Amino acid sequence: MLPRMKKAITENPKKLSNLIDLVNLPSTLRDFLGQSQISHLGCFMRVWSYIKANNLQDPNNKNVVNCDDKLRSILLGKPRVELAELPTLIKLHFPKEPK
Repeated sequence: MLPRMKKAITENPKKLSNLIDLVNLPSTLRDFLGQSQISHLGCFMRVWSYIKANNLQDPNNKNVVNCDDKLRSILLGKPRVELAELPTLIKLHFPKEPK
């Protein structure tokens, strides 16, 4: 394990647990993923796999995803999404944890 990653895990274990704990999914994500529970990280990985499998990255600019109808349903109806905003859009579907 990388020293930086190890340090991040030991300093803030709650942040890691938020990424890997299973969460009940809302209907839009449930329809897209075909699962009722998944972690934030698992969800992001499945969405990224879908993007790669369906060749949805813009050929001229790999930092942009051209959304098809199925992907648009979970990304707030946007036709094009920057890769940098993808985690934020996915995170909106997950319920906030009480502090």
